[in-house]
Amino acid sequence: MLVTTRKGNWMEIIIPKNWEGKTMENIFRKHWESPKKLTHSFRMEDKVLINGNRANWNLPLVIKDKVLIKVFDEKQTDIDATFHDINVLYEDDHLIVINKPPFMNTHPNDKADKDTLVNSLLFYLQTKGETGTIRHVHRLDRDTSGAILFAKHQLAGAILDRLLEKREIKRTYIAKVHGLLKIKKGTINEPIGRDRHHPTKRRVSRSGQNAITHYQVIKEEKNTSYVTCWLETGKTHQIRVHLSHLGHPIVGDVLYGGKPIFNRQALHAAKLEFVHPFTEEKIICNAPFIDKPAIFSGIDVYTI
Repeated sequence: MLVTTRKGNWMEIIIPKNWEGKTMENIFRKHWESPKKLTHSFRMEDKVLINGNRANWNLPLVIKDKVLIKVFDEKQTDIDATFHDINVLYEDDHLIVINKPPFMNTHPNDKADKDTLVNSLLFYLQTKGETGTIRHVHRLDRDTSGAILFAKHQLAGAILDRLLEKREIKRTYIAKVHGLLKIKKGTINEPIGRDRHHPTKRRVSRSGQNAITHYQVIKEEKNTSYVTCWLETGKTHQIRVHLSHLGHPIVGDVLYGGKPIFNRQALHAAKLEFVHPFTEEKIICNAPFIDKPAIFSGIDVYTI
């Protein structure tokens, strides 16, 4: 496991044995797969020091070398910080996982929008003396609750973006849908595109983008089913579109054919699993239901 320590705006790493002989160029471009432009900025702006000196990016590293990388952003965000209770599932210097409540947007769509998860997260971090910018690695719809991942700096964000693209961040959702599924476990592999007749709606479309959702029924009651879903891709409204296409819309999701039994769609991001971008630890976050809704009665996220 790689140990990192924050030193002001710098991340300190003591070179481990398995990094010996590699260069900083190797670490950024091959190990972390940092984007070329971002790597170039670290190099040209002298944001990497080795044993207190400007890094030679092509010189082999030596075990126990002390490396400082200026990853923590000094720039202030132009998004307003707004207080709202937030439920932190995991946090360190590089990233934070929040259990998002329903009825809240992930990020502001304009300057006037100040009641989003990002506004609340900025307030929380500022009370701890942390400044700079944060960015979501993935999003949740306004009415969807559960685990959502944010990066605290640009390098962490770039590595997590790559993990998401390579399908190495596993997101498990619970949905309550109408009807009893004939096939209890399967994969929905149907492209998703915009609906020409509705500005925010999506639909299965041959000309759409590739979208893959795996699902499994975990409980049935009356004429509804509880289904866990795993995403391989992250298209807008993907689970909602795919389950509706299957003939089993999510309860409460009136946009895609669900009945308004509850005041929101019965969809919750129950579990998030990924490898930490720096320490390489396996992080597993289970997100309990915040609003204790009747929607998910009898379901325990810790058994998913």
